[in-house]
Amino acid sequence: MGGLRGVAASFVVPGPSGVAIRAGLKGLTGQDETVLRQVGALLGSLVSRDLKARCAAGLVHDSDQWARRKRALTGPSSSRWAGSITKSTHDQWALARRGQLAHIQSLRAGVETIRHRLAQPVGAKGAKGAPGGYRSRREWFAKSRRLHVLQDRLEEVRADWEAGRVRVVRGGKELARARHHLKAAGLSKAQWRLRWEAERWFLQADGESGKRYGNETIRITPGGEVSIKLPAPLAGLANAPHGRYVLACRIVFRHREEEWADRIAAHRAVAYRIHYDTDRNRWYVTAFWQIPQVRTEPLEAARAGGLVGVDMNADHLAAWRLDEHGNPVGAPRRFDYRLTGSAQHRDAQVRHALIRLLHWTARRGLALAIENLNFAADKSREKHGRRKRFRKLISGLPTARLRARLVSMAAELGVTVVAVDPAYTSRWGAQHWQKPLTSKNRKPTRHDAAAVAIGRRALGCPIRRRTAPPPHDRSDRAGHRSVQARPGSPGREGPRPRIPGPRTRSVGAGRGAKAGDQCAHNRSGHTAEHESWHQDSLPLSF
Repeated sequence: MGGLRGVAASFVVPGPSGVAIRAGLKGLTGQDETVLRQVGALLGSLVSRDLKARCAAGLVHDSDQWARRKRALTGPSSSRWAGSITKSTHDQWALARRGQLAHIQSLRAGVETIRHRLAQPVGAKGAKGAPGGYRSRREWFAKSRRLHVLQDRLEEVRADWEAGRVRVVRGGKELARARHHLKAAGLSKAQWRLRWEAERWFLQADGESGKRYGNETIRITPGGEVSIKLPAPLAGLANAPHGRYVLACRIVFRHREEEWADRIAAHRAVAYRIHYDTDRNRWYVTAFWQIPQVRTEPLEAARAGGLVGVDMNADHLAAWRLDEHGNPVGAPRRFDYRLTGSAQHRDAQVRHALIRLLHWTARRGLALAIENLNFAADKSREKHGRRKRFRKLISGLPTARLRARLVSMAAELGVTVVAVDPAYTSRWGAQHWQKPLTSKNRKPTRHDAAAVAIGRRALGCPIRRRTAPPPHDRSDRAGHRSVQARPGSPGREGPRPRIPGPRTRSVGAGRGAKAGDQCAHNRSGHTAEHESWHQDSLPLSF
């Protein structure tokens, strides 16, 4: 018990604070696409220039420098485009800083792990929570060299962090590296160039409350007409008054259309982003706006009536319904998905599995319990160097995307989500619940048992359970019971009564108050008691 780590308390996950919907720009003319490409390329070059200035400022950036950056961009674009650009570059710099801090923590963990294992004897086995030594002298030597590499990297990243330097690749580092491996990426030079330019375009405008239809830069009317305020150098391309260009197509938002229409009718802020998908050769527009924070019900209210425990795996979601006492009800459910193919296909698979799970849960009026997973520390090669299949498995699990999707979709259906600590859920679930729940007609898997463990932790019930009580004809006299109720419920498992004597094993044999001399029959001859015995003198009688 001393080697177990502490388990964090369960909590109700707050709902989303924003909404994003997307629609395709169908029916664009050649002139429309030309204008979109020119506007995106011009604004993209301004974004690159402003990002360079923001990165050069580092930690000493203030509101005055922000104002100077915006004034420098207003001339070649407009004041509203300049505001969107400066905000976007500042957010990108902040994201790079967070990634830099995560990289420092990863390098520090790797250095500490290698140092610990190098200090152990070669071939030494690890203990709980601590790895052992390396398997051979060859591996020890290779890891000692890697230690120096990681230490050098850590010093460089720390120096950048203290100086406020970040390294950002507009268009993505992965795509930039693919330029040197076009055959492996499955791209031709022209295809790579088109994708690289499209990723560096900028066609994004922030909304403004009180302005017409909630946005003056990229405006969409209730009828679906899309118009763009052209930057000053491209004002000659305008086909509408006030330097605006109106696209020939009309758009329709299939999702949240009424909510979006009510918002723009009230002239509330809506942000838009126009982007080009090179794989499909299609243009899309995405609308964003903020929503009030969804009020979450208390944890005790979510526990009332039971809930559904969900275990996330590489190819499916395992779910099992539990009543308010933590007892599994009915049969386990499995919701499959495949994390193969393109990113869009993987995302669609996750959404399809989640919507089936949420509909099944909403029909029963229950809450949902999930693990608060974070595999950032488990992906390092220092912790699982030889377990490549396991590292590949956890790297492919879309934990962050699945959690974000689940929270937003659950808020729409009114399903409460409870997050629990993932410590020991799979291990204890298989140990304490898989076999007791197995019958002739039901063969629960290890993942089904983990779903029961997750649900019990969300309900506040212990996961581990003791064995069934012995018969009444044995010495223990059914002194302990299985854990099947809440901690405050009467009749729940309590500590075994401490009755002195060897029958309950609370006091060792021969150590009780009335134990007597238990070793007398093993002695030869007379006991010490008989050796010291003598008869008193007879009483005088008359």
